[in-house]
Amino acid sequence: MNQEKNTSNQPVSLSPSLQITGPLSPDQLAEAFRLFAQSSVRLEEAYQELQEQVQQLNEQLAVANGELRREYEAKEALSSRLALLLDVLPGGVLVLDADGCVLEMNPAAQRILGNPLPGAMWQDVSAALVKTDAPHEYRLERGGEERRIVLHASNIEGSGETVLLLNDVTDAEVLKQQLEHHKKLSSMGEMAASLAHQLRTPIATALLYSSHLGRHDLPEAERERFALRVQERLHHLERMVQDMLGFVRGRSGLREAVELAELMADLNQIVQPLMVDRHIDYHIDAPPDRLVLQVDRKALLGALVNVLENAMQFCGKPGRIELLVQTDADRICWRVKDNGAGLSESVMHRLFEPFVTTRSEGTGLGLAIVRNVITAHGGRVSASNAQEGGAQVEICLPLGGSLEV
Repeated sequence: MNQEKNTSNQPVSLSPSLQITGPLSPDQLAEAFRLFAQSSVRLEEAYQELQEQVQQLNEQLAVANGELRREYEAKEALSSRLALLLDVLPGGVLVLDADGCVLEMNPAAQRILGNPLPGAMWQDVSAALVKTDAPHEYRLERGGEERRIVLHASNIEGSGETVLLLNDVTDAEVLKQQLEHHKKLSSMGEMAASLAHQLRTPIATALLYSSHLGRHDLPEAERERFALRVQERLHHLERMVQDMLGFVRGRSGLREAVELAELMADLNQIVQPLMVDRHIDYHIDAPPDRLVLQVDRKALLGALVNVLENAMQFCGKPGRIELLVQTDADRICWRVKDNGAGLSESVMHRLFEPFVTTRSEGTGLGLAIVRNVITAHGGRVSASNAQEGGAQVEICLPLGGSLEV
């Protein structure tokens, strides 16, 4: 029957390797079935291999999904902890967009600034902050109470956003002032012991001279000389008491706008006659610009005079004192240099401590008062030896600026 069905001589394709154009013989038919069986086996093996690969991929995908799930859960837990941390953080945190609009904030920022900040412009919110002399510190008036706020800004790269960190340091500032007050009270005890013998000597001298004034046979010239000695001792006692009161008082008074040129003119009016009287070559190098300082005029002027008077005591013979004034965008510095023997290492590091002096009649409070005044202005004072010889004292004060983010 098969032979009758394939008498048309049409080619029959059993496999790519077997082309039959005539009637199939039993051997050819067997070969065709053998090739078909081999192809089936290969297909089954390929299908089995494909199933194994799919199973491996499913297992790898399950592992990857598990790792992604664990990472997601870990990030969720971290996000929750960070959110909780921001909620309980005592410092304020704000996020601003590139235009300065408040995107996010934590409760501490709300408590510190007291405004419904989300969506507000930082420029409007920061208008209530007033810059102080301390770096990054601002005053904030809220509810009739003044708070001290420290502000730091950091830019987020690539996003244009800015993170602001706010810290209310009002309580810390109060504690700092109380600590300074206690330190001064403690220093008063040391001062009393230190001044006891210093007061005793001029008092005894004044009493001795004044006792001579009661003699009826004392010549008029001697009476005038003794009276002058008594007056000198009393003036010395007055200076010692004034130094003591200035050290205890310490803090500067009210700030006012003072032009630098005007301050330097007042300083020269005080010290120039003293320099001329002592035959000291006094040189000033000050900038000509009309810089305005927010300072306690009297306290700062007294500090500068004190430093110059101290330089007069230790300059060389003939004496030379140079006052150099330098300013930049952030600060102003006064540098007083003399041509004396300089400072020893033991004195240099303790020069601004109370009761440290190398003068026989000094109280050791003059430069300590200078340090208190400059510190109260948010500045610093330091002493060193100049390379060309002599000692130099440098006073630097920060210049107030506008609030910038």
